[in-house]
Amino acid sequence: MKVQRMRVRFSRGEAVKFITHLDLMRLWERALRRAGIDMAYSEGFTPHAQLSLAAPLAVGVTSSGELLDVFLGSRLTPLDFMRAVGGQLPGGIEVLEVEEVGLRTPSLQSELRAAEYEASLPPEAPEEEAQKAVERFLATESVPWEQVRDGETRRYDIRAMVHHLWVDAPKNGSTVVGMRVRADSGGSGRPEQVIAAMGLPEPAGIHRRKLVLAESSPAHEAWRRHGRFT
Repeated sequence: MKVQRMRVRFSRGEAVKFITHLDLMRLWERALRRAGIDMAYSEGFTPHAQLSLAAPLAVGVTSSGELLDVFLGSRLTPLDFMRAVGGQLPGGIEVLEVEEVGLRTPSLQSELRAAEYEASLPPEAPEEEAQKAVERFLATESVPWEQVRDGETRRYDIRAMVHHLWVDAPKNGSTVVGMRVRADSGGSGRPEQVIAAMGLPEPAGIHRRKLVLAESSPAHEAWRRHGRFT
């Protein structure tokens, strides 16, 4: 039986950036079991732990803003949860914050609205070139795009997927393009495709900085007050 719901913000570093979404869920379930966390399970012939990620992270992408909901069968303080689980996670996964949210709070997936990324361009891509590409992209009303997946071609306006786009300060000699893209039930923007649509070279690395929940979400308001969302 579900008696409590914890919302976990965690990072995913270089050491684990190539694991799949399914492997990540298994990793979390094993860590929670080893930590002695009393997880709530679904009913039926094949019960499974009630864990829920806000959004899958593409293989090869690092992050400092992943969100996971964990339903518990007995109560814990967020601090005790964080201490117990932190020591059971492998290198590359770090719990950053834990917050209790109401059991009836809408799911993370239904509250997700956008994702913020930074794409590090290869050293040969100068900052001036990136800035001009950003300005051209933002000045265009529509940018047709095609994506081929599993033999199917999907056509859409990639410009409509981008909420904000900018050039960040260079990091480690690489120009960084920052962006906030749509991420909801109607579609998700992919940073590598946005970079390609601007005519820039393939990123040397992509990092997801945060996930943005609906402003009407009680969890969004609580986390925003503590400086966790902007």
